[in-house]
Amino acid sequence: MPENFIHQIIEKDNETGKYGGKVTTRFPPEPNGYLHIGHAKSIVLNFSTAIKYGGKCNLRYDDTNPEKEDEEYIRSIEEDVKWLGYRWDKRLWASDYFETMYEGAVELVRKGKAFVCQLTSEEMKQYRGSLTEPGKESPYRNRSVEENLKLFEEMRAGKYEDGEMTLRAKIDMASPNINFRDPVIYRIAHLTHHNTGDKWCIYPMYDYAHPLEDAIEGITHSLCTLEFEDHRPLYNWFIDEIGWWKTPPQQIEFARLNLTNTIMSKRYLKALVDEHQVEGWDDPRMPTIAGVRRRGYTPEAIRDFCERIGVAKANSTVDASLLEHCVREDLKAKVESRNVVFDPLKVVITNYPEDLIEDVEIENNKEVPEMGTRTVPFGRELYIDGEDFKENPEKKYFRLFLGNEVRLKGAYFITLNEIVKNEDGSIKELLCTYDKGTKSGSGFEGRKVKGTIHFVEKSTAVPVIIREYGYLMAEDEKGEKTLNPDSVKIVKGFSEPSIKDGKPKERFQLFRHGYYILDEKLTTEDEKVFNKIVGLKSSWK
Repeated sequence: MPENFIHQIIEKDNETGKYGGKVTTRFPPEPNGYLHIGHAKSIVLNFSTAIKYGGKCNLRYDDTNPEKEDEEYIRSIEEDVKWLGYRWDKRLWASDYFETMYEGAVELVRKGKAFVCQLTSEEMKQYRGSLTEPGKESPYRNRSVEENLKLFEEMRAGKYEDGEMTLRAKIDMASPNINFRDPVIYRIAHLTHHNTGDKWCIYPMYDYAHPLEDAIEGITHSLCTLEFEDHRPLYNWFIDEIGWWKTPPQQIEFARLNLTNTIMSKRYLKALVDEHQVEGWDDPRMPTIAGVRRRGYTPEAIRDFCERIGVAKANSTVDASLLEHCVREDLKAKVESRNVVFDPLKVVITNYPEDLIEDVEIENNKEVPEMGTRTVPFGRELYIDGEDFKENPEKKYFRLFLGNEVRLKGAYFITLNEIVKNEDGSIKELLCTYDKGTKSGSGFEGRKVKGTIHFVEKSTAVPVIIREYGYLMAEDEKGEKTLNPDSVKIVKGFSEPSIKDGKPKERFQLFRHGYYILDEKLTTEDEKVFNKIVGLKSSWK
């Protein structure tokens, strides 16, 4: 990644020899949901920083809350990291350190820096105070070290019920930093853990577990999003008070990624999945990495996006069109084009031989001549795109209308002579004539036409389904984000016959419409389903 303030800190540390020239980072997801595009920024930052300085980056699961964790999420996280192009040095589990964390808590108790508390969670809230008022000390705060050690051991042994007791750090109930007001270190939860089974019935809180995990692993630079800035003094307090590490890790905060028209809350996204508002975590409208992967975004585009937005110290919101711009820039030199017509209209070329089907040549990607050309069937009866005809055109409309001449891409000039309608007034077919001497590639240099449209030959046309996507979220009258009822539109169309060979996950540029991918779940040999990746025109400046 380009130089940023985090790298400046690392380079200063390397100059002073603080960590002996070592750089070790980690990506520490909680396996309680699928990763979203915001996590991609953290993945790219942590792994690319380690790569830049010849260091290591661990994948560490913060699995200290067994109530919300699931093997499905673990599999998805690993797939996402690999798909983005990274490989971790070690795969680790916070739960592997439970014994060390327990011993660290015992050390705090011995030093008089932690105590067992019997206040309920509601009572703790009342005792905590506010931003303007100091908190009130727990009546259990001054228990003896011996009593606290005995009670904490009994908590571990399973003697007490959930919520009956907690272990709290003894710091300062009058601190202006509310995180310092005797935070809970351990809670009782009689739950089976995916990694440790029923060995433990007490589990460490994140603010306590996080610094110990980093210290145990030898992390040098613990890169966190900005909401952890107020927690940094507590991070340092736990490491310093336990006192086992000569050169402890340092936490560095950076601004998280916020995107317009996007909600990046695991809780909200999980609710959408659970309530069947979307197809699943990998719904192409979802901002999850699984969702954008199925949508057709590329890892190269996402890494490019993360580099463009940079690493800042202050939160801001990035326009989603920048991400789309990065995807478009990546795809335009990679994918071949295909003729697909949406909302098709039938065209009959009345002066073309009835039984003749010929091949015309079309470039696969006009941006990249090296991709070569392909042949597309052409005949008397064709389909054109519904948007390429108007019965009553406005000024500067250069496509097909009565009496107008246009070029069929790769083929001939045609002129619309007659509009044939059904009894209900809908259009049955458009009767045209063609000029045989205007075939593309024939050297014709006569009259010019302003409009070029594409086509699909009727007898070889392949029916396709196109899913057009808008943003999953929209703003209501109050400016609040709400679910967009028009976030997906199903369109039927026809494709040139080469699409029969298209495979799930294969991307194409559908001429004049945008970039699309054959859906990995819905596409079969008999039915081709396209997801819109991104349009051709960028709104980002």
